[in-house]
Amino acid sequence: MTDFHTIELERDTRGVATLWLNRADKNNAFNAEVIAELNRALAQVSSDDQVRLLVLRGRGRHFSAGADLAWMQQSAALDYQANLRDAGELAELMQRLQQLPQPTLAVVQGAAFGGALGLIACCDMAIGAEDAQFCLSEVRIGLVPAVISPYVARAMGHRATQRYALTAERFSGERARELGLLSECYPAGELQNAAEEWVTTLMLNSPAALQTCKQLLAEVGSRPLDAQLRQYTEQLIANLRVTPEAQEGLRAFLEKRRPNWQESSI
Repeated sequence: MTDFHTIELERDTRGVATLWLNRADKNNAFNAEVIAELNRALAQVSSDDQVRLLVLRGRGRHFSAGADLAWMQQSAALDYQANLRDAGELAELMQRLQQLPQPTLAVVQGAAFGGALGLIACCDMAIGAEDAQFCLSEVRIGLVPAVISPYVARAMGHRATQRYALTAERFSGERARELGLLSECYPAGELQNAAEEWVTTLMLNSPAALQTCKQLLAEVGSRPLDAQLRQYTEQLIANLRVTPEAQEGLRAFLEKRRPNWQESSI
C-alpha cells in the first residue's frame, strides 16, 4: 500500500485493514496533510476487495487532539475561498469514512477532541477506554463543529450534541457510551484485548452480507416506512439469497461446518 507521512495503513492476512493516525508527537492532531492522506487511504480501502474490515486507531497516548494549532494559525490567514477548500477536504473525509463499503470500527484512547469526534461518529462502531476524554472544543476558540456536526448529532443525539457543542465540556469514555458515541468502553489496560475480540467477532460474518447490511441500514434510516421501502427490502433479500456467499452460508449452517470465509479468517 502507498507510503504516507502522517498516517499508516496496514492490512493483515485476514483482510483487516488498520488505519493509524501517526503523529504521536503532535497527539495525532489534524492538519491539511493528515486530511489529504486519510482521504487517499480511504479511497484505497474502498476499492480493495480483499479488505473486509477497517479499524481506525491513533498511535501513542491519544486518539487525536483535534486540529493542529499551527494549521489553525495558517487557516486564520487564508481568505474565504481557501478556507472553503479546506472545509471541503474535511467534509470529503467524513463522507468517505461514513460511506465506506466495509464495516468500520474506531478504537479510542486518551484525548478525542474536535474533529476526532467526527471520525469516531462516522465509523459504524466505536469502542474506547473508560478514562478517554472527549470534547467538542471549537467554541472555546471562536469556532463551531460545522462539518462534523451532522455525524456527531446522529451518533449521540441532537440534545446531547447541543449541550456539549455549546459548553465545550469534556466527557469520559463512560459518558460517551451512555450517549451512544461509543458502543462499549473498557479499562484502559483491557482496550487492546477488547479490540481484538471485536475484530474476531466481526470476521465470523459473511463479507458480502456485512457490506449489504451496512447499505440496508443506511437506506432504512433515511427513507420513510412506505411501499417503496418495503419493495426495496423484499428485493434486497431475494437477490442476496441466490448469491454464492449466501448459498455457502446456508449450506454450512445445515451441514454444521464453518463457512469458507471463517476458514480464511483463522
